[in-house]
Amino acid sequence: MPRNMTRANIAAFYEILSQVKPAPDTELTYHDPYTLLIAVTLSAQATDVGVNKATAKLFPVADTPWKMVALGEEKLGEHIRTIGLWRNKAKNVIKLSQMLIDEHGGVVPQDRDELQKLPGVGRKTANVVCNVAFGQPTIAVDTHIFRVSNRTGLARGKDVLAVEQRLEKVTPSEYLLHAHHWLILHGRYICKAMGDPECWRCPVRDLCLYAPKTPEGGFPKAKKTGAAQTPKKKKSMRKKPPLKSVGKTKAKESPA
Repeated sequence: MPRNMTRANIAAFYEILSQVKPAPDTELTYHDPYTLLIAVTLSAQATDVGVNKATAKLFPVADTPWKMVALGEEKLGEHIRTIGLWRNKAKNVIKLSQMLIDEHGGVVPQDRDELQKLPGVGRKTANVVCNVAFGQPTIAVDTHIFRVSNRTGLARGKDVLAVEQRLEKVTPSEYLLHAHHWLILHGRYICKAMGDPECWRCPVRDLCLYAPKTPEGGFPKAKKTGAAQTPKKKKSMRKKPPLKSVGKTKAKESPA
């Protein structure tokens, strides 16, 4: 079996995903580059659903860097304490908001390197903001994209950076803008991490190099073999002869 998809199959792979979801978008709730930046920063090791629940109450009171700094770390923590690592995230959000005010006039920079200088903002977060907020053809490799890329043979790599660079190299230019979201959604809802991927309903299963393909209902559970299947024979316990009385034996041997 080949290790990687051919260029022709990669193009067909994206074409099919584009037909399934012509205009994909992030599932995080936001209304401008700043609120997107905050939402993505909070989403690390958390679900989009959980982040959206928290920001639904946070953004009405703090949706600009100035309002966020005025809110303060303690009150911000009260809004996001349902999210994993909330204490550290609260510190970073206040620090990055202050840095935006001090160094960028409160405006979120469009440059990936500048974004990565902000506290709590890594390459993945910067790529998401560049792609979603500013329409740049960047690909943010998260756990879903890393899994899909390696499992399908689309773009295999040992780490997220290797996968990102491979994806940017092999993805046709007409699909680069939305590739990030197509792959995330595919990994989140079909090519899942938990259990087996749902190959039976996958629109790109004929192009995917993963094998064996999961049938509907999953693979049958393997029957137990060997000793567990054949009952062990009970060992027959030999009866020990009765112990002779040493005293009586001696008595019989000695003359009266």
